[in-house]
Amino acid sequence: MPELIRLYIRQCFIGFGIAIAFVGMLYAFDIGGLWSLVSHSDEAVLVTAMLVISNAVVFCGVQFAIAIMRMAEPEDKDTPRGGTRARSPRLQPSPIPVVRRPRKRGPDLQERHLV
Repeated sequence: MPELIRLYIRQCFIGFGIAIAFVGMLYAFDIGGLWSLVSHSDEAVLVTAMLVISNAVVFCGVQFAIAIMRMAEPEDKDTPRGGTRARSPRLQPSPIPVVRRPRKRGPDLQERHLV
């Protein structure tokens, strides 16, 4: 099996474990009365499965993204970082002429707008 596929599967197992722990903590701390709702429901297993699977999708993706980003080659310590020290030009506001025309209020406009 290719190394990338093994990496993906490994990170998915880690993300799935994090999702189980997350849902367990949601239930343990009774966030928003979630444990009270689930424990008195006939569909507690379905609700728990839905919570775990939906959170597993998120945490698996995050775990894999972190693993991929950590694979980047380290930057050289000798290269300058943080951009240049050159000052940016000072921005000046420029006035924009605006002409305001008075609103025309005819008898038909007054009836429609109830003025």
